[in-house]
Amino acid sequence: MRVYHGSLERVPTPEIRQAARTLDYGIGFYTTTSAKQAEEWVRKRMRDTNARKGYVNEYELDLKALKQFNCAIFDSPTDEWIDFVMSNRMDRHFTHDYDVVYGPVANDRVYACFALYEGGVMSKQNLLAELRTYDLVDQYLFHTERALIALTFVKAKEISL
Repeated sequence: MRVYHGSLERVPTPEIRQAARTLDYGIGFYTTTSAKQAEEWVRKRMRDTNARKGYVNEYELDLKALKQFNCAIFDSPTDEWIDFVMSNRMDRHFTHDYDVVYGPVANDRVYACFALYEGGVMSKQNLLAELRTYDLVDQYLFHTERALIALTFVKAKEISL
């Protein structure tokens, strides 16, 4: 299976890097099965940093190799997914022991819904009902260095604004 990672750099050797902000699934190396999503992300990053170019890095994901790791799979928005995302986003010190996490991407529209939920304006049931109407893109987080062996670099497509 092909997965993609948007970056300002070519990333032939994925690695776990500490982020300066809280992320949906915690610290790790993020990929998606959507090349379009990866390109949109890198274009946004380029605009935010005034970078002149970026890359959509493509990898082959060995699904058989994933079976040896501790994985959390969220096929769709669920109570557990909401709790997991909220824990990661709200508590900078939240940790989990998953090697790989798979599930929906919380994009800008989803963030707005999460903000309403966090502020007590929307219930968890209403948040779930709203999210289930969205066509959400997926993401894989590789949380541990050892899990990165499931990825093999294929190529990097240069993106410019």
